[in-house]
Amino acid sequence: MESKKFVLKNQIGEVVCNKMVVANKFFDRMKGLMLSTEMPDCDGFLISPCNSIHTFFMLYSLDLLFLDKDFKVVKAVYDLRPWRMSWIYFRSYQVLEMKAGTLKKDIKSGDRLEAICLN
Repeated sequence: MESKKFVLKNQIGEVVCNKMVVANKFFDRMKGLMLSTEMPDCDGFLISPCNSIHTFFMLYSLDLLFLDKDFKVVKAVYDLRPWRMSWIYFRSYQVLEMKAGTLKKDIKSGDRLEAICLN
């Protein structure tokens, strides 16, 4: 998994995710958060490229942000429980997974986010 960590902010500078890690290698993307009991030293797990996810073998629910290449929100999904699948969002290039209940409810399609490297 990429060792760089990012903070994700919305258009007015509010923090959406304090510490985001990126999974952009094949194995990291394939394994994702399966069988983990908590987020791996982060608040958000960005899978890139990705336009659909499943929660098979997950032990907790997720909030999701489907984003295009420019971090524009395609779709926000809240509380996707284990053993479910998301829709395929063809305009999405990447998906941010966060523990259910941690994603702000005011995020909507069309919002542009900014990823700022912490290290």
